Amino acid sequence: VTSNIDVITKEDIQEKNFNSVSQALNTIPGVNITSNGGLGQLDNLTIRGVSGKRILVLIDGIRYNETAGLSGANIAQLLIDDIESIEVVKGAQSGIWGADASGGVVNIITSKAKKGLHGNVAVEYGSFRTKKISANVSNRTEKGYIKVGAYRVDTEGYSAFEAKKGSADYGKRGDELGYDKDGYSNNTYNIQAGLNLSDNDLIELLYKKIDSEYKYDNSSSDDTTKKGFFKQYLKSANYTHKSDIYQIKLNAQQSRFDRTQGTFNAISSVNEFALQSDIDYADNGKLLVGLNKQNFEYSSSELKFNTKAVFLSNSNRFGNLIFAQTLRFDDNSKFKEKITGKIGAKYLVSDNLNISANYGTAYNAPTLSNLNYTPTLKPETTKSLDLNVEYRNFKVTYFESRITDMIQYVSGSWPNTQYENLDGETKLKGYELSYNKDITENTFLSLNYLHLSAKDNKDQDLSRRAKRELGFAVDYYGFDKFHFNVNGSYVGTRYDGANKTGAETGNYTVWNSVVNYEINKTFSTYLKIDNLFDKYYQNIDGYATPERSGYVGLKATF
Repeated sequence: VTSNIDVITKEDIQEKNFNSVSQALNTIPGVNITSNGGLGQLDNLTIRGVSGKRILVLIDGIRYNETAGLSGANIAQLLIDDIESIEVVKGAQSGIWGADASGGVVNIITSKAKKGLHGNVAVEYGSFRTKKISANVSNRTEKGYIKVGAYRVDTEGYSAFEAKKGSADYGKRGDELGYDKDGYSNNTYNIQAGLNLSDNDLIELLYKKIDSEYKYDNSSSDDTTKKGFFKQYLKSANYTHKSDIYQIKLNAQQSRFDRTQGTFNAISSVNEFALQSDIDYADNGKLLVGLNKQNFEYSSSELKFNTKAVFLSNSNRFGNLIFAQTLRFDDNSKFKEKITGKIGAKYLVSDNLNISANYGTAYNAPTLSNLNYTPTLKPETTKSLDLNVEYRNFKVTYFESRITDMIQYVSGSWPNTQYENLDGETKLKGYELSYNKDITENTFLSLNYLHLSAKDNKDQDLSRRAKRELGFAVDYYGFDKFHFNVNGSYVGTRYDGANKTGAETGNYTVWNSVVNYEINKTFSTYLKIDNLFDKYYQNIDGYATPERSGYVGLKATF
């Protein structure tokens, strides 16, 4: 493929023992997470400076973006267990996925059942009285497969609120100030099943439920009463027919969200139906043709709209040149028709060197919650470009995105909340560097760097975007059955408000470490320490980040 794709593998997750999907995503070049407190609080995702409301999150192909939300997919509610890989596709991607993918796609793929009977159990205990337990069991035969999983996280947590920068109490943690702890619990269940009707025909079903409860604060004070409840249901049914040269897939799926905060309740859903065919032709050609219908509904406010779409994707390889194109037509019942697409090329100069370029267009529709506050909003449009050079273990990327009619909260409009489309273009551009190398036989080094310029329609800096970010990790495998890892990140100058106003929340480095030990083929254990040097920092003014914290875990696999 020509697209910019970064992948977090199952092995990455097992070796680094991330405590959340957000923590895993934060290790990818160009991806940044800021949080409104601890585990389970709102996590704010950006990719190359583009905010989470413009990034589509998929779980096994099912949309996870809450149509009644205002900040995109609530990734803080996704547990890290049972994930096979996380793929991050950067840049405008509406040519395949339609709305909500103008800044990129996060594709989370859960583990599949392997042949035979298998299972695993894991437990973890650590700081803030955090307890985790997970269990999976699966069985695959020639006739089909079934897989069942259950996961629970419960933590006493710490105060989501901390004193703002500039106040007399800044630098003190919530325990020192006597603040109420904001705990969190999450119960997640899923079941997957497949039946082989023949060697070429397969029916698959998926059901996932996420049931979480959390206490929370605002950014101005500690609160002992605020509590939220979030129930999410993901359902999917697929029929797939395969032959030597083509594959046809029929899909029906639903994402349903039930969110309660205090007296506020939002129930919303996305129902999606799709027909897709993949066709191999000539010697190195692949054509993808799809039809798609999506129904978006905000039950609490009786708002809804639907989208009907057709899309094409084609790729060819001509010697050392890979050439790819996508085109999509959307007919939205609320807004005007949209045509989006993408074109990309990659040239393999040698075994060690390749160059590539991608240009895409996209649109981002207002969420139904946006429309509930401001019915006159119109969709944003985005154009993105990236240029890449990759030599051996080193990669450099230049990127640029331009967003027209960007939707933004009208400052000071609360409690009569309003949103608006900004005139002109919002411009985000910069470059990424990444380097991954075995520096000795047993030592692996990973480095990545982001340099970002994020300007609004008035050429003023957007809020909460660091100009410079650096990620690093070193893995050592020199001792039998042991794996040692040290990783961390540096965040450069960043301001909580637009146009370099508000608190300066950047210029800090956080280090983490983990030690894994393989007891035998069945059992393994680990010790993890986050914020190794107990750095005090805030990534959003008024919201806390964790102090030094430790966790120990035990895993059994059969």
